[in-house]
Amino acid sequence: MKVIPTIRMVMEAYAKFAAIERMRTEKPCEKTVESAVGGTRRLCEIGGISLDEPISAFTRKRLEQILDMVRCAGLKPITIWSYLYSLRKLFAKWTLRYYADTKWHMLPLELPSCRRQAPRYLRPDATVLAKVKKWYYGLEGRKDQREWVLATLMLEFAMRNGDVERLRWSDFRTRRSFNYGAEKDENIVRNSSRCGHSSVFLCYTPHKTRLSSGRVVAWPVHPDIWERLVAYHERGIPYNKRKGWSKNENRDSQLVVPCARDVYVRLNKELRTRGIFTGSKGCYELRKICIDHIYQKFGAEMASSISGDDIRTVMRYYADPSAVNVEGVRVVDLL
Repeated sequence: MKVIPTIRMVMEAYAKFAAIERMRTEKPCEKTVESAVGGTRRLCEIGGISLDEPISAFTRKRLEQILDMVRCAGLKPITIWSYLYSLRKLFAKWTLRYYADTKWHMLPLELPSCRRQAPRYLRPDATVLAKVKKWYYGLEGRKDQREWVLATLMLEFAMRNGDVERLRWSDFRTRRSFNYGAEKDENIVRNSSRCGHSSVFLCYTPHKTRLSSGRVVAWPVHPDIWERLVAYHERGIPYNKRKGWSKNENRDSQLVVPCARDVYVRLNKELRTRGIFTGSKGCYELRKICIDHIYQKFGAEMASSISGDDIRTVMRYYADPSAVNVEGVRVVDLL
């Protein structure tokens, strides 16, 4: 006889089943599991639902009541919807066979009918862009050059936070090794004078889309930026006993920005303090600015190439097609 499990039992079992499923299909990743469990727990806290209640407590009517509570409290609807989507992950199709093998009776989850989406991207005005430019140039003379490197990887290459944290020097490749599928040049930074500044590409697969599109981003590195990156690499990052990296290790296999998360926290706080961005993810706004400006100058295809996202995602979340940036055009003159 099947039983209805508690919310706590489902959350614990989901993490265990996800580990088994990951061995077979490489999905869901650990961050997805953390999001599902954490978001569900937060939803219960907001709605006053005990984790020891049966999973069937998540009825459409009760979820609508939670939405109404959030509205009355003045919280952003997108926040509660992110928790609802976290809850939905516990009912994903791949989980059903595991629940069935456990002899659990899982009622289908019915979410409220209104579907919230993140707002469309709005291009920052000229004042904000001028502040970003001044702030970025100010990073060049700082003692901790990881700040400049991290900002450059997001503003010039539209990388996500996690991809910056994982980036290694061997992800910079020559044009030849990229075009002809040769092995990665582990000594590309040391051999930069021989390979030529204009032939260096940043090549990586964004982690977020690794298991969906799997698209490889390959973007040319501007000669001036590459020269500064080489100088940064040659200076090395001094040994830090607490953080545990050393310039005496094989630097080409090292991370480009060691302990990048600490640098993110510092820069995000600085961007808020200076009034450049108001949100908590100021560094991520640099990625959006990069994609939007590539879109303005070179079109949606190139914006998709540098971001690693499909064009539909770019047009909604990273570019502002409603902001026209061309003069009056007479199409007949183009014929």
